[in-house]
Amino acid sequence: MAETLFKADVNKPMQDQEVPGHNRWHPDIPAAASTDPGTDFRIECLDWTNGQVRNDDSADDIRDIDLTPCHVLSGPIHINGAEPGDLLVVDILAVEPPSGSGEQWGYTGIFSQQNGGGFLTDVYPDAHKAIWDLRGLYATSRHVPDVEFVGIRHPGLIGCAPSHDLLARWNQREQALIDTDPDRVPPLALPPLQQNALLGTLSGSEFERVAGEAVRTIPPREHGGNVDIKDLTVGSRIYFPVYVEGAKLSMGDLHFSQGDGEITFCGAIEMAGHIDLGVELIKGGMEKYAMNRPTHMPMFELGHLQPRYASFLVFEGVGVSEDNTQHYLDLTVAYRQACLNAIEYLKTCGYTDEQAYIIIGTAPIEGRVSGIVDIPNACVSIYIPTEIFKRPIVPQDVPSRVAREAQLPHAPGDSEIRETHVQAPQS
Repeated sequence: MAETLFKADVNKPMQDQEVPGHNRWHPDIPAAASTDPGTDFRIECLDWTNGQVRNDDSADDIRDIDLTPCHVLSGPIHINGAEPGDLLVVDILAVEPPSGSGEQWGYTGIFSQQNGGGFLTDVYPDAHKAIWDLRGLYATSRHVPDVEFVGIRHPGLIGCAPSHDLLARWNQREQALIDTDPDRVPPLALPPLQQNALLGTLSGSEFERVAGEAVRTIPPREHGGNVDIKDLTVGSRIYFPVYVEGAKLSMGDLHFSQGDGEITFCGAIEMAGHIDLGVELIKGGMEKYAMNRPTHMPMFELGHLQPRYASFLVFEGVGVSEDNTQHYLDLTVAYRQACLNAIEYLKTCGYTDEQAYIIIGTAPIEGRVSGIVDIPNACVSIYIPTEIFKRPIVPQDVPSRVAREAQLPHAPGDSEIRETHVQAPQS
């Protein structure tokens, strides 16, 4: 077993761990541990909310959740020899839930519009929750019947610390966005917040300074962070730009499974657990591999571990709002329409609105950009694997026939089907 570089007791909040992690991004957060390139190691993680969600049938904890401590991250891990301009190569070797008795469970939340919201928060403004039982590769839920699927386990959040210059750019542009509509609910972005900031072992005046500058962990940024890519799973290799000495790698927000988009905001199957990693270093790799554009992000190689689903029901969406407003090549509107179309269909199969919303958020749903050039409509499609359902999920009232029973086409306006007669050639 790989050496554990960061330990986390799931029965204690992150601030009470032997070495506390952090919940903000800043280059001056002290490293919690260090290692050399060429090593494999284990990192233990709490769930992203710092243990605020219970394994019960009430969504009150989701409704009342305090987002100011989120996400709690494990790290930073100092990689010896890493310098700005290098690439940190990270191999994901394992992602597992806790092994203790009764700890193999996860949850999905639909956040209320007043507290975080979600992709469809105007349609589903109230809080809901589903608890999932995790058994081997599979997830099932007493709150979403007749569904069982293979989880693609991955870290929702992983990245290196930003430089001071990069941090300043993030704060400047996000504040400019907030200023365009400062009273919006939910807000357009989250500025630095000292309340419930956790900055590793920092204290005193240094804590006050860093807490006033450190960015929240909610959005993904150029360093990676909360990218929520479901395919970033076991066997993947990630290439991270290094911005500070030691790279300061951190991670958390482990997911047992997730659909593309994680649309309910807390839309994955969230869990605590551990992640095993291996690290290597490419000196000067950012310039060598042209990863030094101002908005460049990490790149990764896919692993070979994927569920073997072959049958899908596909829903499409284009960039037109429900009120018939035409948008120009708008992928967000198109994805929204594809999701709403899928939810309406799943309701005909006996699921509630919230169950259908949660299925799309958690199951290994594929979201694809189908067209982005055919003005004015962008087209998006989402692929739902039909094998995850234990009840009929495709239309059942289509007559079955063989090829010879096909009827012949007839001209528009004909009241009867016109048969085609073929004369035999005369000898």
